[in-house]
Amino acid sequence: MLSKALLRLGASAARRPWRVIAAWLVAATLAVLAAVAFGGRTADSMTAPGLDSQRAAELIERAGTGQEGMTAQVVVTPLDVGATFFDHGSARTALTRLQTEVKRLPHVLGTSDPAGALDAGGATAVRGGLVSADGRIAVVRVQYPDQSRLSAEDLDALVELGDRLRAELPLRVEMDGSLFYAFSDPDGGVSELIGLLAAAAILFLAFGSLVAAALPIGMAVFGLTVGVATMTVLAGVTDVPAFAPVLGSMVGLGVGIDYALFVLARHREYLARGLDPHEAAGRAVATAGRPVVFAGGTVVVSILGLAVANVPFMTVGGIAVSIVVLTMVLASVTLLPAFLGAAGPRLGRAGRIARALREGRLGRFGRFGRRRDTEAGAVPAAGWRRWIGHVSRHPVPYAVGAAGLLLTATLPVLGLRVGLPDDGSLPQSRTERRAYDLVAEGFGPGTNGPLVIAADPAGDPGVLDRLVGAVAADPGIASVAPTHVDRATGIATLVVFPTTSPQDKATAETIARLRTDVLPTAIGDGPARAHVGGAAASLSDVGGRTSQRLPGFVAAVLALSFLLLMLVFRSVVVPLKAVLLNLLSIGAAYGVMVAVFQWGWGGALIGLEATVPVVSFIPMFLFAILFGLSMDYEVFLLSRVREEYVRTGDNATAIVEGVSGTARIITSAALIMVAVFLSFAVAEDPSAKMFGLGLATAIFIDATVVRMVLVPATMTLLGPANWWLPGWLDRMLPRGPVGTDDTDAESTGETPHPRPVAR
Repeated sequence: MLSKALLRLGASAARRPWRVIAAWLVAATLAVLAAVAFGGRTADSMTAPGLDSQRAAELIERAGTGQEGMTAQVVVTPLDVGATFFDHGSARTALTRLQTEVKRLPHVLGTSDPAGALDAGGATAVRGGLVSADGRIAVVRVQYPDQSRLSAEDLDALVELGDRLRAELPLRVEMDGSLFYAFSDPDGGVSELIGLLAAAAILFLAFGSLVAAALPIGMAVFGLTVGVATMTVLAGVTDVPAFAPVLGSMVGLGVGIDYALFVLARHREYLARGLDPHEAAGRAVATAGRPVVFAGGTVVVSILGLAVANVPFMTVGGIAVSIVVLTMVLASVTLLPAFLGAAGPRLGRAGRIARALREGRLGRFGRFGRRRDTEAGAVPAAGWRRWIGHVSRHPVPYAVGAAGLLLTATLPVLGLRVGLPDDGSLPQSRTERRAYDLVAEGFGPGTNGPLVIAADPAGDPGVLDRLVGAVAADPGIASVAPTHVDRATGIATLVVFPTTSPQDKATAETIARLRTDVLPTAIGDGPARAHVGGAAASLSDVGGRTSQRLPGFVAAVLALSFLLLMLVFRSVVVPLKAVLLNLLSIGAAYGVMVAVFQWGWGGALIGLEATVPVVSFIPMFLFAILFGLSMDYEVFLLSRVREEYVRTGDNATAIVEGVSGTARIITSAALIMVAVFLSFAVAEDPSAKMFGLGLATAIFIDATVVRMVLVPATMTLLGPANWWLPGWLDRMLPRGPVGTDDTDAESTGETPHPRPVAR
């Protein structure tokens, strides 16, 4: 059985700790070297097969216009507030020099020429979108080849040139574009450090030992190093989205420290019983490691289920994050017991500072609590036992009240709007945000998110004129740039500028109207075809596809989770209850995200400067991750409840003892996850904020309202029916690898109480 295999694995690692630690050091070193030698950078390809924006991209690539590559734009305005480009010679000269030097940068295919547009006349300049109507803001558009031929060095070269020209020219110089989006370093380094420090503090208070606090942190750092390095190697083979390293670090730190916490808590219990440290480590891995393996597997399966959306960047992002989670599971059952074996009996003793904190002997700050360590590291759960007993004696009001609270928090989901937060949501400290504001001021908000219409006339000479006229007449379109026609293929590209910003709901409506009404009417019944592309259209399409696939994905994850929990706990009711309660906590997290990001409630607390739509792929990603993570606590808690039920046969006792016995560990684990996730919620990137806040909210709700109120209340109301399983189904279900028997009973020779099975 899995329990016996884990017992042998944990005990072996604890007896030979330095061999295992050395093996992990070698693995981490090799992973980092492989990442340096063969790794690649993250690359966002926000497309998917069959989407209209993807068809537009394919036409543009066929035409070879260069518009399928990366872009940047340099936005400038005179430092002298009284000058304009029209009447200030030095500003005109500075603009010409800037455009010339940008054009000389490596890999630049070409640039626009705002100074030349000025020479052609004001109306032409404004129509071309290169110089604002008042002549005070100019844009140099920079065309690069596709991302596969570029690197971060190209972005560095552009930024360094901008820094130099700011010092030499009488211009304010700001920059943005897809080059920044692709090669800017993602947020994460500072957030990871803050999360680690917060986790270390919580672990120290939970275990009262610096050594005990250091081991989960050390294990998580090892696992994160190997996992992220492996992700980097994967990026050298395929396009790994830019959010994957941030999300992988976020989830990896959270689950890694949590898994280590579960195993470490069991290890200290066994030390308190007088077991040898090696045997205690083996038994801890066999008991707590079993739920860890199952919970980690559930997280991975849930995330890999993102493939059903048929959006390649989401699938690859899911694989990348799953690699980190699997690495953490492996570290929990191999590296951690090696650490435990190396630490020896010291883990069973609380440090003097921690004992002073608990006993209130730290000067004038008073008593932090009256509980003392009754055994080495074992703290009575009397307070939790009283609380769970209280809830169990009043199950109806608590169940109704908690469920009503979560349903109320879920209500904002009805107003969920997916989209793409544009650079206008970045802080003012970023040059991308300042460039965005200048462009919006000089040319209108839609200029920050142009649409690219690719058309194949298919021999119809008049179709392009009809197309340009129809698009220009649409109320959602501010202007249309001159049409570019490829002579070899005849494919035409039209760059059009909406009247609204890229993240505005009206822009998505304009895209939909162009596709369903404007373009078909202009083309008619002939063989010509036209498609709407561009970054805004691509994200809108991806959002539409994920919204369509989300119900099926949710149903698949729920069904799989139900089956796995039924195998583990050999019950029909417990898995059904777990699925419903997890849906409540995730729904409440979605509601909080809508309230914060779309309505602006409390946005300033996480540095959100403007309301934004929820990123289109985040709801599906969050569901996959959160449903997997919520199973961690579900399996850990219900495993204890089941152990007590198998041992005593009494449902009420099992609930009180099982829930209270895991309450301190679950609370500590939840605090660690919340701290790690919230550290990412203050990052600059809105996507990182959404992931961080959504994960932190769901985990907090799951570990408090759900685990400490709804679980004991509903299990009390259900009574013995919690463990009901039809006899015919009991005979059909396999016994074995997920572990359905009590490991402690197996190891000590105790006879578990028989569990009634419905016949």
